[in-house]
Amino acid sequence: MSPGIRRRWVILALIFSALVLNYVDRQIVSILKPTLKHEFSLDDSGYALVVNVFTVCYAAGYPLAGWLVDRFGARRLMFAGVLSWSLACLGVGFSRTVGAFLAFRAMLGLAEPTAFPAQLRVVTIWFPGRLRATANSLCVAGTSIGAIIAPPLVAWLSANINWHAAFIVPGVVGLALAALWLAAYRDPPPEALAEALVSSDRQTAGFTWPQIWRTRTLWAILLCRLVSDPVWYFCLFWLPGYLQEESGLSLAEVGMVGWIPFLASDLGAVGSSAWSDWLVRRGMTPLGARKAMLTCAAALAPIVAVTPHLPSAAATLAVFSVVGAASLSWLFTLSVVVAETFPAANVGSVLGIAAGFGAAGGMVFNYCVGEMMETAGAAQIFAMMAMLHPLAAVILWTMVRREGGAGR
Repeated sequence: MSPGIRRRWVILALIFSALVLNYVDRQIVSILKPTLKHEFSLDDSGYALVVNVFTVCYAAGYPLAGWLVDRFGARRLMFAGVLSWSLACLGVGFSRTVGAFLAFRAMLGLAEPTAFPAQLRVVTIWFPGRLRATANSLCVAGTSIGAIIAPPLVAWLSANINWHAAFIVPGVVGLALAALWLAAYRDPPPEALAEALVSSDRQTAGFTWPQIWRTRTLWAILLCRLVSDPVWYFCLFWLPGYLQEESGLSLAEVGMVGWIPFLASDLGAVGSSAWSDWLVRRGMTPLGARKAMLTCAAALAPIVAVTPHLPSAAATLAVFSVVGAASLSWLFTLSVVVAETFPAANVGSVLGIAAGFGAAGGMVFNYCVGEMMETAGAAQIFAMMAMLHPLAAVILWTMVRREGGAGR
């Protein structure tokens, strides 16, 4: 392996670190939900507003981030994203009013989407098809590692300093990481690029922006993200609060055990991605392998419906370990489906559009959760969640196909 090709693993480690930070920053509010509700005199609907200010901006920022990555490359966009969201996190930490808090959460939502189209472009141009799902899952595993780190870190900082420090410390770390990325990242050498593109026939000409919207597979992936992403958004933004308010755990106890579903999610998603790559090496087509794995994951997701009837916090953690693994497997591998079905020149744009739709689905679901928690109760929420991944699997099999570029 040449030094140029070995460099891809260093780049993967940096992306992993950036995505750890990305998820630590966004999840702080869910861990501090009771504290922030008291600090700013919020009810559940008010907390849903805090979540949705981030989510609306996140959804709006994704398509633009995807286009910018395809236009200007991963190096500059990842740097700009990490720098911007770290400054936003610092701003949240220094906020003293609801207005300032919401404004910086909006900035965070606009900045964080840059990481994922940039990550997918790096994986697409640096890694061949036989390694792509595994490489993608390893770097995107940073998201759930961030979710694992966040509960004990945030609980410790809040208990030993104050809640402001829980935002300020990750912000400072992010500024250092942005500088490191700018110094270390380079585009792949010709031999690495050739291996990645030839292995998956991605040398076809890319679509123009209007042509992307006329492809059936784009709309299929949009619908898959729209209906499947809300389950993962629940895990991020509502599960820590649910464990405190419905399962009776304290903030310190959430810090001690709240990371368990996210570790299980990470292991499950990385393992399922490696399994789909193994299917490719055994002779299955890359797209067929991704579909098979995602269908198996979707079959596990409906277990979430039993959540309101569970006898203990331990049982809730166990169920969400399974649900989280299924959800994160979908989140990881739908990105790989984009790389398998569209030319490399379009993967950033397609992922940006799709993730924007996923965030929009999460936003609508966040609103419904905020309303239903206060009226209908949790049972209906979990019943809705149980149907989402099976529906996404039907869409995946009936609509997703490989799309050629404009030059084909």
